[in-house]
Amino acid sequence: MIHNDEISTLADLPTVQARQLPDNRALVFRDEILTYSQLELQSNRLANALLAQGVREQSRVALLAKDSLNSYVILFACAKIKAVLVTINWRLAAPEVSYILRDANVETLFIGAEFHSLVTSIRDEISNIKTFISLDKTFLEKTEQEWLDYSSWHQQYSNLKPDITISPSDVVVQIYTSGTTGLPKGVQLGHYSFFAVAKEFAKRGRKWINWSQEDKSLLVVPFFHIGCLWWAIRGLVSGAENIILESFDALEVLEALEKYQITKTFMVPAMIQILLTEPQCKQTNFSSLGHIIYGGSPIAEPVLKEGIGTFSCDFVQIYGLTETGNCAVSLPGDAHLFGKTNRLKSAGKAFPGVSVKILDHEAKELPPFEIGEICIKSPANMIGYWKLPEATAKTLVDGWIHTGDAGYFDEEGYIYICDRFKDMICYAGENVYPSEIENILYEHPAIAEVAVIGIPDEDFGEAIKAIVVLKAGIKTIASDIINFLRGKLADFKLPRSIEFVESLPRTPSGKIQKGKLREKYWQGYERKVN
Repeated sequence: MIHNDEISTLADLPTVQARQLPDNRALVFRDEILTYSQLELQSNRLANALLAQGVREQSRVALLAKDSLNSYVILFACAKIKAVLVTINWRLAAPEVSYILRDANVETLFIGAEFHSLVTSIRDEISNIKTFISLDKTFLEKTEQEWLDYSSWHQQYSNLKPDITISPSDVVVQIYTSGTTGLPKGVQLGHYSFFAVAKEFAKRGRKWINWSQEDKSLLVVPFFHIGCLWWAIRGLVSGAENIILESFDALEVLEALEKYQITKTFMVPAMIQILLTEPQCKQTNFSSLGHIIYGGSPIAEPVLKEGIGTFSCDFVQIYGLTETGNCAVSLPGDAHLFGKTNRLKSAGKAFPGVSVKILDHEAKELPPFEIGEICIKSPANMIGYWKLPEATAKTLVDGWIHTGDAGYFDEEGYIYICDRFKDMICYAGENVYPSEIENILYEHPAIAEVAVIGIPDEDFGEAIKAIVVLKAGIKTIASDIINFLRGKLADFKLPRSIEFVESLPRTPSGKIQKGKLREKYWQGYERKVN
């Protein structure tokens, strides 16, 4: 990783790069280009506009929009005035978006073209929002909404950087993760989270995938995901050219890889698999591609083999959580050796400055090959969950993030993930918590009991399955249950299958034994994550 001693906050980044690389392309989206100097000026102008609008230090500013140049201008503008950007997963359903906007006490909301009707539908629920800013001028011309037009509103303000002192420890983004209690939690990350690990690399004179100003990075993972933010910052600090896609589309990704001569990109395994099944993949020129970084979920060995053969570049795995500031562990390209015993099943080794330990249920550290909970101590760890001190204390203990993942070390210090202590399901790189789905299913008039589990899926890693006990004398069908959830949850959280049973296995204390429910589906798999 590249570290620049002059850059310790996101507010510094465009300022320093505008001075050092003013005419280099920073961001490209379709036919639009922002050089590093233009990124600095535009983010300054927007920062001043937000100040004039009454945005204060640590005020929450939210973005509900698909990816574009605006996403990054808004990010850096917020950073320069000590505001906190709340990135919202635009795949969520209206009730989920409403909850996040209220929980974060968002005061200013930027809205993309596709989401005006959603915001209008929840307008009465989000009275905490003082300012609505539309990123689509044509929408405002067709409506009576009293929203600001982004394109004209902020242009009237100064492009000089606000004179505000920013600390690396200030909260800069708040990213919501699905909650094990059915409600998402806001992970607060400081500026330091985006630079601390790179700084540790620099201290030791080590590099990671050899970033340079000559690189062209493709941003495929959506902006609301910590993986995208972390990856984009790596490219911008390096002075690379970063190409933005509005959302993932296999043909558009393949076209961009060839058109822009991409050298580096980051994807979740499901994206890689989709690209490999696209017929156009065989006709695409990948000669410029040097690295594909993958993470978010494990990758199937056949997909990895086909990917390496097709893309002819280094594959590098990363492992981490939003709570660890994303990447904490990595399996480098030269460790992707087929035939090397178990090595490809490893998540890799800890980054410099990052410590990992495996604990048993009594919080005692375990030796190699004994399975326990993976705990991570990283200089990039979160500040804490927003307004949830008890949840923070449970997850962040004496500087260690308790991941809820089960795993072990081998004798060489490689980390292997075996299972999850938590019930989280990983569907195409998206974390889904069963209780969130179960809480809504219990509202269905025909359901007496329900358990949601993850089962193996060739295309998406894990598929969501609901196991249902019906109330006595009441009948229903699977499609009715799935339709009941539509509109209440994002589509990717909907169960792919429903199974009706007479009863659910329980412990003596009455807790549903999901491990028993999962057993028959995971027979023959070495790991209970896919």
